[in-house]
Formats: sequence, structure tokens, C-alpha cells
Amino acid sequence: MKFADLGLSDELLRAIDESGYSEPTAIQAGAIPSVLMMRDIIGIAQTGTGKTASFVLPMIDILAHGRARALMPRSLILEPTRELAAQVAENFEKYGKYHKLSMALLIGGVQMGDQVKALEKGVDVLIATPGRLMDLFERGKILLTGCNLLVIDEADRMLDMGFIPDIENICTKLPANRQTLLFSATMPPPIKKLADKFLSNPKTIEVARPASRNENIEQFVVKTSERGKRDTLRGLIEAEDMATAIIFCNRKTTVRELAKSLQRHGYKAGEIHGDMDQSSRIAELDRFKAGTINILVASDVAARGLDVKGVSHVFNFDAPWHPDDYVHRIGRTGRAGAKGRAFTLVTPSDDEAIDNIEKLTGYKIPVHGGGAANPASAPESDKDAREPRRSARRAEPKAARGAKRAAEKPREAPKKDAGRRPAPQARPDDDDGADDGWNGPMPSFLSVGFGT
Repeated sequence: MKFADLGLSDELLRAIDESGYSEPTAIQAGAIPSVLMMRDIIGIAQTGTGKTASFVLPMIDILAHGRARALMPRSLILEPTRELAAQVAENFEKYGKYHKLSMALLIGGVQMGDQVKALEKGVDVLIATPGRLMDLFERGKILLTGCNLLVIDEADRMLDMGFIPDIENICTKLPANRQTLLFSATMPPPIKKLADKFLSNPKTIEVARPASRNENIEQFVVKTSERGKRDTLRGLIEAEDMATAIIFCNRKTTVRELAKSLQRHGYKAGEIHGDMDQSSRIAELDRFKAGTINILVASDVAARGLDVKGVSHVFNFDAPWHPDDYVHRIGRTGRAGAKGRAFTLVTPSDDEAIDNIEKLTGYKIPVHGGGAANPASAPESDKDAREPRRSARRAEPKAARGAKRAAEKPREAPKKDAGRRPAPQARPDDDDGADDGWNGPMPSFLSVGFGT
């Protein structure tokens, strides 16, 4: 099937062709004709399946006729995060370049002034996060009575972030006879309830079982320890034929610390997390897309919606707390038919999280082993090395052990500096091995897997 078979306009087909696409993905082929027919739809698809274009493309043709009025957007797209909203805006600019549609982006972290000015001119497409939209609505800066097309994107992520009450509130302020499109990677009961309440006789389009395995992504777990995680990660990066990578952490503080650690070790790494203002986040993403940096350390704020071409690897520095987040994290690679590799660093405390991920995906993730890529469980391997020696000592008669210790005990040197406080001893950096004075022999557990 070709895009020309879906009923799109010649201008839109020209823009699609210039973007390098000729054949629609499964979700696009299923959704676009129904959207053009003004049907309500529920689209269930994994991340990376081309879901955004499945509503952006038909919306451009639907909105090609008509005129926007001040403060009254003609259509509304709700996104859970600023990054997703910005990505949808980029899609409208790319595919709508031969249409004269006006667009406004309402997101937090930026000044309201320019957003209000855009609304006052009238917009055909309003892309917004729920919080900023409700803020402007309550200030009387926007009217929703002229909005005849609503898109609720990443509905399950909206649920995770606590936005469902806001979504319900927004829906009550829109015309009752509007067209509504709901997209979600999974369909938990609260999302099903939302769809039943606000969609009219929707057509359900499901192109893959929710959270099923993406065959384009090779997945591995890598066993390590809490103190050995950074060594393990650097070993993986060195061993893999990596073009660009996103590294996910559970906490914002971990994101900051890990990015700085990688930079100290000579990697071109950046960071993105929720404590950064919007301009800084956009600037960091632009650096990543431009290739100025090839490693982006991120919190789950970036787990959904980042569509960066050529991401060859995803590393879960922390196993995600929620199994759904795993699917969306690794979905940053293996996109649009490309191949990708995903590694999750696993400590003994992560066993339950991995079990939940495997139950959700129905896939037993293989353990990645061997070589520099897997200096697995450094403290544990050191313990294993010591255990035979302990067993041997326990087998010796007590008297023999005492005589042996006495024979091996060195003669004490004269106490010339008695009473003087000994100089503090340098100790290894528990954080990431920065140069701060450890000159002793390399402990055996640090040499595991590195050929030293």
C-alpha cells in the first residue's frame, strides 16, 4: 500500500514524498482513512510505529478548509509532555508546508505572552499539555467551543502522570458533536472508561498487542552490582558498535551525576530531565540530534515521544519501576524498521522489576554475558574468589593455623613516631573512578572482564 491509496491530498502527498516516505506503517494505513471519514477512533500501537503521522496527516487535509477565529482553536491535540508536544508541532510544520495552517504550542516552562498572542490571532491547530491549557482557560485566554477535533495522545502516559481528571474536564468544555481520536500504547481500565465516556462509536485499530516485543530490538539484561554499574555501563559502551545512545535513569539526581561522570571519562554526553527549563531541554535535544553529543542521559520525561533518527542503543542504567516504562524506553531505538539494541543493568534488588517486565511483554530477556561489556557483579565475583580460601582455612587444624600466623607475622619496626597521628590514606573513588589518589594494587574484582 502507498500513501497515495489513503485518500490524502496531492499537496500532502508531495510533502510526504519530500520527507522520504512512500509506504504507510500499519497504524497509519488503518487510521488515516477512518479519520478522513470523520470517525472517532481508538488507536492502540507500540511506540515507534508512526502513530503521530496517523493523526497529523489527515488533520492537515481536514483543516485545509475553514478559517480560525481569535481565541477559538479549530482543533486540539493533548500531549502529556513538552517534548511530545514539540515533536507533534514539528510534524505539522514538516507535512503541512504546502498548506496555510496556523498552529500554536501551549506548554509549560516558557513565557505565556507569545502563546497568548498566537491564540489572539486564531489558530487551526492547538497542541498543548493539559496543565498549561487549563491555566490559560481559567484566565479567559482561550475558548474551546469552536474546537471540533480532539486528539488525546499517549493516553496511558496521561494516566501515569495523573492527567485524567484534567482530560475529563477539558472534554466537557468541547462541543459534544466533535470528532475524537484517542491513541495509547496500552489500554488499562481507566483509559477504556475514558474512551467509553467521551468517544462516539469509535473504530478500534490495534496493530500490535499492547507491550508486545518489538522484533527489531535485541534486548539483554546485564548483571552487575550497585557499585559496579558505572564500570559495567562504560564497558558496554566500549564493546558495542554504538552510533548514538539514550541512557535512562529513574532519578533526576542520577541523570545529572551519570552525565558528568561520562563527560569526565571523555564521552560526548548530555542530559535531559524534569528540573531543566524548557529552553535548556530543547537545546540539549538539538545537540543530540545534530550529533554534537552522541549520548543522552535522560529521566523518564524523555521515555516517550522522542523521535531521533539513528538511535542505535538504549541503556537502562536503572531498571524501570513500572514495566510499561520499559517498553517506551527501549522504543527509542529500533524505530521505523531500523535495528536497535537495548541493555538493562540489573542488580539483585531488580529481580522483581525484571519479572514484571517479562510478564508484561511475554518475553524472557536473555542475559548478556562475557567480555568487557559485562564486568558483572564485581563485589560478588570477589566474594566468590575468596570463598575457596576461607574453606581451606577452615579445614586446617586450629593449632596449625596459629603456628602459621605466628611464622608469617612480620617483626614490628621501632616506634620512632609514637603518638603522631598517621597521615590519612587515599581511598578509591566509589563514584566513578576519578583520579583522586589511589596508588595501591588493583583489587581483583576490578580486573574482572577487563583483561588486566
